[in-house]
Order: sequence, then structure tokens, then C-alpha cells
Amino acid sequence: MRDLLPPALLDHLESVGPIEITLPPDPVAELLRLAVPHEDVAGVLAARPRPGTEAWWLLERCVHTLVSAMGELDDPPQFPELPDPYFYVYVYLAAAPHVRAYHRSRGIPDDVASRTLADLGRNMAVHRKRHGAGGLNAPFWLMLHFRGLIYDLGRLQFQRAGLGTRTAEAIRAEGLPCEPGEPVLSVHIPDFLGPMTPAACDAAFDRAAEFFPRYFPEEKPRYAVCHSWLLDDQLAGYLPEESNIIRFQRRFRQAYRHENDGGIVAFVFGADGPDLPRRTNLERAVGDHLRAGRTWHLTSGWTTLPEAPAG
Repeated sequence: MRDLLPPALLDHLESVGPIEITLPPDPVAELLRLAVPHEDVAGVLAARPRPGTEAWWLLERCVHTLVSAMGELDDPPQFPELPDPYFYVYVYLAAAPHVRAYHRSRGIPDDVASRTLADLGRNMAVHRKRHGAGGLNAPFWLMLHFRGLIYDLGRLQFQRAGLGTRTAEAIRAEGLPCEPGEPVLSVHIPDFLGPMTPAACDAAFDRAAEFFPRYFPEEKPRYAVCHSWLLDDQLAGYLPEESNIIRFQRRFRQAYRHENDGGIVAFVFGADGPDLPRRTNLERAVGDHLRAGRTWHLTSGWTTLPEAPAG
């Protein structure tokens, strides 16, 4: 497996070295705790790495990469895609006790910790939706959850992050104070959690305004940012004014954008992307826009955070 790794990542793994691995004695119970889909359980169990193999060598070092960066905003090198669809499930199984210990050290409520780590199973469901087969979608993405950076607070997830330079410039252009690199919350919209209604999103923002000052009082974020195809203002030309997506867009002011058709196609259509079906308003909007030879954008936006409740 080492020959499949980019040189920079291989050098990093060599330097970080191994860590002692403890896999759960009852792996099925732990898989279900992490919301792994039932149809994937047998495949995960069959893919278990064995000590003394190349897979075990890589497992020890990937887990150490996560553990050594626990709670830190600076990212270690990202995990690459590998032919084994379930290898990274074992990385996160082995890292789970470490991130749970970090959550306990911060006083993170058990319900928030459990919902956050259950994104492992959700991203396996996303993989099946997009590719029609078992696996873990974008394994590097879960590095954020299992390092204590992302928290599930209802309909939305919020990531501890630093403010980017271009977004900082956009905020300053509106006459508001900020500094590049200052703490912000990056907003993410998970799949399979039902409609993103204004009430559900309001509740998530209100919970974030209470959660982060309580459990990360040293950071004091003033702004939330979002980087998503959902913020492409071209959608307003296709969707009803009172649709949940358009109302979500209104929460943010645009900072910048760039072309990214692939992102919106993967999220909206999954494995059916090439055929661009027209079953919903959103599918019709995205497909018709592309058939007309136009391009969608990944858009970055920002908003001020609500004040934390007194007391």
C-alpha cells in the first residue's frame, strides 16, 4: 500500500511513526454505534487489517496522524483514496477512543459527541448513493470529526476553523472588523437529515452560539462562513423564492466563488449524475442549467454569529 501514497504523505507517515492500535473487541456493536449501514457491516468485518501486513503498517501511522493533531486547527496531510473501500473505517474505529477522550476533556455532551462521530456511517451512505457500492466517501473529510474540529448541532454541523484571507477582505469591505486567521465557524449541511427548514437552521445557529463559547471559550468566533454549491445565487433563477435553499442563501453575504459543476452534480444526483434526472425542482434546475451550457459555482459566504445567551 505504501507505493500508492503520494511522496509527501509517505514522508509524513514515516516521520510520525506508529502508535499502538486497539480495535474494539465487539466491532459490530461499535460499527452500529457509528451508524455504519447494515449492508456494509459484513464488508467492513472482512476488510479488517492484520498485524504484520502493509495495511497494519499504514493503519498505525494514519491513526497516529489523527491523534497527534487532536484539537488543532492546522491540518496534517490528507488521507488519499485507496483501492480498499473500507480501510479508513478501521482508521476511525481505532481513533474513536482518542477523540472521545478529547470530547470528555472538554466536557462535550455525549449526545453531541455521538451524533458527530455518527457522520462516519452517514458518509458511507453517501458513498453508496453516489457510487452504487459500499465504501467511505471522501475519507479525508472525517479527519475533521475525529480530531475534534466538527460538531453536529442539529440540522447543521459547525467546524472550528480560521478565517480565510479572501473572506476577511469581503467582511472588511462591509465595514466590519476582522483579521485573517481569527477563529470562525465553518457551516456544513449533512445529507440525510431531512429538510433544511429555516426553523431547523435557526435552532442549529442558536445552539452553536451557546455551544462554542461554553466548550471552547478561548476562541470567541464572531463570524460563520460557508463554502457550498448551495450558496450559488444562480439557483434563485430556478427555485421558488421561499424554498429552503433560497432562504438558507439569505443568511450569508457572498465573499467569492469559482466554477465547480462536479460538486453540485455529485451532491444532487449521486450515482445518477450522468443521466441528470428531473424528479425534483432542484434536479430540474441543476440539469437544465447544465444542458443550456452554463456553469455552476462553489460559493463562499459569511455571516455574523448570534450572540451567546446571557449566563
